[in-house]
Amino acid sequence: METPLLQLRAPWSERELVHDLAVRGSALVALSGGVDSSLVAAVAREALGANSLAVTLAGPAVSHREVDRARRVADAIGIEHLVAPVDPLARAEYRANPVDRCFFCRSVESDALLAIGRERGIHQYLDGIHLDDLADDRPGLQAMDAAGFDHPLARAQWAKADVRAAARERGLPNWDQPSDACLASRVSHGDPITAELLARIETGEHWLLERGFRRVRVRTQGSGARIEVDPTEVARLQGEPLASEMRRALLDLGFSPVTIDPDGYGAARAARGA
Repeated sequence: METPLLQLRAPWSERELVHDLAVRGSALVALSGGVDSSLVAAVAREALGANSLAVTLAGPAVSHREVDRARRVADAIGIEHLVAPVDPLARAEYRANPVDRCFFCRSVESDALLAIGRERGIHQYLDGIHLDDLADDRPGLQAMDAAGFDHPLARAQWAKADVRAAARERGLPNWDQPSDACLASRVSHGDPITAELLARIETGEHWLLERGFRRVRVRTQGSGARIEVDPTEVARLQGEPLASEMRRALLDLGFSPVTIDPDGYGAARAARGA
């Protein structure tokens, strides 16, 4: 990350952020469906009107619910929205799942977004990176920087709390949506990533979400799966008959053994960032 984004200064007002995007010309926003990129899309739409475009990339590592959420958000904002296919599995480095896997994924994704932008004469490419993200080791961010993406929330010195507050004020439908990450983030580094594995992970997480768990992760290592839910929901998942039903469902998907993380999602997130 370039030094200017890390300089300490007062956060911009939302009006300043809108003005900053307005003077920079037409914008393409990489819209994942999360609250951060959704807020950037809303600000870009306010700043640039029809000269703003949101693009959601759909592929084997992107859950269907995330794409659907991006569609709903784009409709609520009123921004033009495209869903474009992308397949990072085409890169052998990504399939091998090294610790810098995200660099190869974001390289493929940024190439796809730049190609769309060139066809539309786009001047600026935007994502939802904010100040809190800069504290993490994010190889994917390096790829976005190399592709020339701008991080307006970080440049405005906005943290996650600022983003959620602004999204709530704007009435964005996902303002309190838990943070998400691509399905490949569930796979232990060094284990090969395949489309079949990603599909099984998504199906397992969908099973849990349908039963009212708000944030879930089906973490895999080898053939096994470890289930994470919010710490406040661990006891419910461990209760019977739900625990046995969940294990049967995951075993039927081909995972074995299936365990429940007793500490829940929060403790694991600190170690994995996803």
